[in-house]
Amino acid sequence: MEKISKKRVGMLLFPDIELLDFCGPYEVFSVFRFDEEKGSLEPSPFDIYLIAENKGTIKTRAGLEVVAEYSLADHPPFDILVVPGGWGTRKEITNDKLINWIRKIAQEVELVTAVCTGSMLLGRAGLLVGKRATTHWQSLQWMKDEFPDTIVEDALHVVEDGNIITSAGISAGIDMALKVVQKYYGVEIARNMARYMEYRYTTDNERRISHV
Repeated sequence: MEKISKKRVGMLLFPDIELLDFCGPYEVFSVFRFDEEKGSLEPSPFDIYLIAENKGTIKTRAGLEVVAEYSLADHPPFDILVVPGGWGTRKEITNDKLINWIRKIAQEVELVTAVCTGSMLLGRAGLLVGKRATTHWQSLQWMKDEFPDTIVEDALHVVEDGNIITSAGISAGIDMALKVVQKYYGVEIARNMARYMEYRYTTDNERRISHV
């Protein structure tokens, strides 16, 4: 395979973030290989930058502490924005500094993605007006009430509209990240990656757990 330029992923962190919301996509991007049999013998084509309002330690909702390498003011340029969700979005949705940063970055990157209630932050940044989007099933009504100009998809696991990809909650972030892999490198590569992770990846895109 010809050499492919790396894709740079900026992953946003904030206090009380849902652990799997960012760890799921992080795992997909970090272990991704075109040839899964080579494993760590070749690098991933994704570089990941962990970014928070202020660099340093961030405590997740589960209590695990992670370290943001960069702040909103000093991060390198990147191609893909990942906005996870979690309980912390209830506070961050009123954080003008963070929301303004998301709005600005969305104009600079190739792809904007969100997991779970991370899509609420995209909505507050004005990125979902007239767009199709989804979120955690418990927050679907919140999204409908908060952003009436957004077409909220109740039944879909991952929703792509233009350069914005949103997903259902928590574990759905893995599917979102595999969708990104599929978008850049094709469905067979995405399926191979899922197989390597021993993860069931399908393209039917129906919400796996009913919210009814």
